[in-house]
Amino acid sequence: MNTIKHGLAVLGLIAAPAFAANPVSIHIDAGKPGPVINKYVYGQFAEHLGTGVYEGMWVGPKSNIPNTRGWRNDVVGALKELHVPLVRWPGGCFADVYHWRDGIGPQDKRPSNVYGNHVEEINAVGTHEFFDLIEMMGADAYVNGNVGTGSVQEMSDWVEYMTSDGGSPLARLRAQNGREKPFKVAYFGVGNELWGCGGNMKPDYYANLYSNYEHFLRAPETSRPKMIASGGSGFDTTWTQVLSKELKGRTTGITVHQYTVPTGNWDVKGKDLGFKEGEWISTLANALKMDQLVKDHVAVLDKNDPEKKIGLMVDEWGTWYDEAGARSALFQQNSLRDALVAALNFHIFHEHAERVTLTTIAQMVNVLQAMILTDKEKMVLTPTYYAFQMYAPFQDARSLPLAIKDNTRYALGAVNIPGVSASAARAKDGKVYLALVNTDPNKAVDVAVDVDGTKVHGAAGKVLTSAAMDAHNTFQDPQVIKPAAFSVRAAGGRLSIKVPAKAIMVVALEE
Repeated sequence: MNTIKHGLAVLGLIAAPAFAANPVSIHIDAGKPGPVINKYVYGQFAEHLGTGVYEGMWVGPKSNIPNTRGWRNDVVGALKELHVPLVRWPGGCFADVYHWRDGIGPQDKRPSNVYGNHVEEINAVGTHEFFDLIEMMGADAYVNGNVGTGSVQEMSDWVEYMTSDGGSPLARLRAQNGREKPFKVAYFGVGNELWGCGGNMKPDYYANLYSNYEHFLRAPETSRPKMIASGGSGFDTTWTQVLSKELKGRTTGITVHQYTVPTGNWDVKGKDLGFKEGEWISTLANALKMDQLVKDHVAVLDKNDPEKKIGLMVDEWGTWYDEAGARSALFQQNSLRDALVAALNFHIFHEHAERVTLTTIAQMVNVLQAMILTDKEKMVLTPTYYAFQMYAPFQDARSLPLAIKDNTRYALGAVNIPGVSASAARAKDGKVYLALVNTDPNKAVDVAVDVDGTKVHGAAGKVLTSAAMDAHNTFQDPQVIKPAAFSVRAAGGRLSIKVPAKAIMVVALEE
């Protein structure tokens, strides 16, 4: 596909003045701002799986691939441009088999381990290397500790090693390993998926364990991480119920994990590419279930934590497809469909900004719904990368109430979902941003936009779309799909926008 021609075609389509007789109407109330959309909602996740860390990001200082202290320059540069606010590490399920002392000291003296299905961990990336990465990116750290195969002492020592600013033996060991000043740990998670890969525990048992672990996780008051409890999965609110009662005052958040599977069947999940329209709509419909999931968990939190001291942390989310000859564990291609899934989730998180204060998509590079794919020296940006890039103004923006009237419906067979999804916020630069998603892969939609108490003169931003539902970038053709710039002028203080089929738009309104 010729990207330039494609972009111009979309630009002309959007800027057209024609206005449908019955457009979708969007009204933004800029005079009644809602809660701030925490920048950590746009967090990322890097786990030691497949080539997610090794090769994908870390190649070592002796590699012929350009790097800085072992980290790929191209990948780090792309992530830095994405304004990644937070990175979760080292897992995931890997967190509960990871022993941090294996990843410190001279690299040639670090042990190699074999985990799970004969996955070798060379421990080249440990605590110091991880913090080097996030400091280069300008991100904050969300570190997950080992409950499953670890101990209270091991986790306590790790927190002290990272955060102590005194002359303790662990602070001196950190200095001996090249770091005098403490690392900044924004969040610390006590285990991961304790109901499953983290230890097959019951929530009451974990609540007692968490209290024990958290009690001994000592750090200087000025640099103590915010503690996160590992919660349940999907619509089961049992873990949220128990933990929000038992851990009040001891945790800043409870996690929940929810993946989007096209078929809803974990045994036969669906294809990453070459899918039919039936899997397009089922994927988006399953992504939209995140809204009810969040509502269910928030209802429990509202009952047990009316002071709203505990956040809901969706620290694993994204698409998950069948592996089809994948070259590494959990590697999947990333198409326009994935970008729409990301955008629909963003809108849901914005809607629940008061409680949803942190999320991390799974994952950053080469694993599941990744921002970036690599193959040796080659790198390609995915449609999901561009979705995160387009939504960057929503980080720490003030959410704005938005009403949609006369919305279209997109239906296929028994599945029926809203045609248009939207979200609005006033960003830190003072501008009002509007994000739009047209879920229909076949039809453009006319949208009329007005802002209460303000005359809108125009809008400018970007659109991401393509002719094919599974449009994706490859190492041979890395610019098949990317955002196109556009602008539109208002008439009488009202915007008329024609949103292309299967598209994401983010625009800044000119007031």
